[in-house]
Amino acid sequence: MISVTIDSPNPGIGPQWDDLVRRANSNVFMNPAVLTAAAELNFARIQVLLAWEEGGGARRLVGVWALQSRRPVPFWPMLLEALPYNYAFLSSPVVDPACVDEVIAAFFAAIEKSPSLPRVLSLPSLDAECPSYPAISRELARRGIEPLMLSEDARPFVTREFGVKRSGSTRKKLRQEWKRLSALGTVDVVNDRTLDGARQAFESFLALEKASWKGDRGTALLSDSRDAAFVRRMFQDLAAQGNASVALLRVDGEPISAQVLMYCGATAYTWKTAFDAHYGKYSPGALLIDKITDELFAGPDIMAINSCAIEASFMGQLWAGRRVVVDMLLDIGPGKSLGYRMEAGRQLGYQQLRSLRDRLRHWLSPGTPKKPVMVAPH
Repeated sequence: MISVTIDSPNPGIGPQWDDLVRRANSNVFMNPAVLTAAAELNFARIQVLLAWEEGGGARRLVGVWALQSRRPVPFWPMLLEALPYNYAFLSSPVVDPACVDEVIAAFFAAIEKSPSLPRVLSLPSLDAECPSYPAISRELARRGIEPLMLSEDARPFVTREFGVKRSGSTRKKLRQEWKRLSALGTVDVVNDRTLDGARQAFESFLALEKASWKGDRGTALLSDSRDAAFVRRMFQDLAAQGNASVALLRVDGEPISAQVLMYCGATAYTWKTAFDAHYGKYSPGALLIDKITDELFAGPDIMAINSCAIEASFMGQLWAGRRVVVDMLLDIGPGKSLGYRMEAGRQLGYQQLRSLRDRLRHWLSPGTPKKPVMVAPH
């Protein structure tokens, strides 16, 4: 039998979480330590759905789904969002595949019955290729709920078996860039997994990001003290578990590119990246990802890497592998509530405005064809 509790984030379930992610699809953004950090810093209002398998002695954790209660804009109805806090890039629940249908059904029943949770559920960046996705689709069909599909995208994703480009023009260009960079001094890549080493490398990343165009635009993490406090705490708590580090590309010991890495089960996540613009012509971000991909797959622990990035990022050039992610909106209550209709209109309107913006940019740009612009991930 499956039972579900709805709790505040609790780091005490850490051992049960570790046991769960050894057999389930991973989602580092649902790690109890990170959820606790977000709650304690008032960074997000999070409720955690915990599914327990009862019977046969001690109960066993078989599912975790962290949901954020929030208002998208002031005076708007509350909704539930399965990205539990800002800077999370995957909303999929972590569920034991042996009982995925039962757990998903129990999750939706718990939301429906809770007097404190909104019934409108937003699911951005939902992994459409993990076992929980078809289970969600089956449960919605059983309930007669037709979700509003807002988007479907392909996220760069690579496994040991597939996705790393070993030949072609991109590979040739990377070899040339490494050779050119090496002419400037001693070039190396370090990924210190110790807590002190990871902390120092994270500060190097923050400094590189602040000195970049993100700092100029006020979108760097250090540009907002609240964001900076949260991401420092998040990273530190993950690093203390051995679940976060920062890979650095260095020239004569000085970092010129940084890639923040997070780990959950057998999956690594390339969460955030930054580089020194003075070295931009050498493609330092791409060089670092190329090297660290090989390093991670050379070890025994990592079987897949999730880019956390859009297809147009430079990782889309480096990796042939893709993972489908979808954005959807649904109402668990009977019919379509006013809150659902308001949020559906808001999200559809936002999409239309973005589409109009992109068309205007294309119309205003010079008529000569251009190569696609590769966007840096986050």
